[in-house]
Amino acid sequence: MEPPVQTEPVKLTQFSRSSGCGCKIAPAVLEQILKTDLAESTNEKLLVGNSSNDDAAAYDIGNGDALICTTDFFMPVVDDAFSFGRIAAANAISDIYAMGGSPIIAIAILGWPVEKLPAELAQQVLSGARSICREAGIPLAGGHSIDTLEPMFGLAVNGLTKITQLKKNNTAKVGDHLFLTKPIGTGILSAAQKRGLINIEHQSALIAQMCRLNKEGAKLGALDSVTAMTDVTGFGILGHLMEMAVGADLSVDLFYNRLQVMDGVREYLAQRIVPDATYRNWNRYSQQTSFEKGVNVMEAFSLLPDPQTNGGLLFSVNEADVSFMQEWLVQNELSNFATTIGKFVPAAEKRVNVINQEI
Repeated sequence: MEPPVQTEPVKLTQFSRSSGCGCKIAPAVLEQILKTDLAESTNEKLLVGNSSNDDAAAYDIGNGDALICTTDFFMPVVDDAFSFGRIAAANAISDIYAMGGSPIIAIAILGWPVEKLPAELAQQVLSGARSICREAGIPLAGGHSIDTLEPMFGLAVNGLTKITQLKKNNTAKVGDHLFLTKPIGTGILSAAQKRGLINIEHQSALIAQMCRLNKEGAKLGALDSVTAMTDVTGFGILGHLMEMAVGADLSVDLFYNRLQVMDGVREYLAQRIVPDATYRNWNRYSQQTSFEKGVNVMEAFSLLPDPQTNGGLLFSVNEADVSFMQEWLVQNELSNFATTIGKFVPAAEKRVNVINQEI
């Protein structure tokens, strides 16, 4: 059967139930899926694997080098096919940067409902991905495609770093300070777009942020002052911060009033626009979260578990090196994110303590 002729612009988000990193399986369900009675691999060259909730796998390839391997794909987070390809590619490559590495090659993963959507749109998705791979300085060297009920796209990406510069998400220490390189709120803005309620300025800012590569991760990997790192994606800042705290057997004070929020997010929250994945994330992480008096808990409920697509790098820094890191961020055109957003503390009953802190 030939795909139907499209007489009006296709809105890709109308062909999927979920979008972007909000497509992730709920944290509690994912934990069930990953359970196994099989013994963990004893491959001594495997540096990072299934034993931690890290962003990618890492393998010792000799000469002090580590190969970083990751894959990420999801359903459309925007209506424009070219932008969807760019966002999905940037999001997949981010896992390499989050480990302190530099990407070297990518292959594509494409699922396309060929009886519903024209092949030309899939070609635009791939063109968008190629443009991002070009920005990252890597080839999009092949891939695999299948006929699916809903459109989906992503990449499998390999990268390299020195083993001594490999960053993990579970190696923070007591007293380390936290930084985040992008504002939060992409899930809420994406939900507003899917409902046809987003204004053009907010939509443009949303697409621009989700397309921006987290290239600074490769540079951060070379800094000994950076003690742990991850990127904020489908589990929201709350979920990924929880992974950092639990993995290091610490708790963390999150400075809620210092978090940067994208323009328009609170406007849509007032209209009760929240992605479904927010509730799934909250149900998993709320029991390990406490709130200081004075924090707007109702707002925090919507913002902290908000699923981010290609969100910022969340990393910890030795307390003695905070001033250095603030200067580094300014020098690397990230001056808007030079304020610490939290601090790791000894493990307590609650893993994440949401507080307000003077700047």
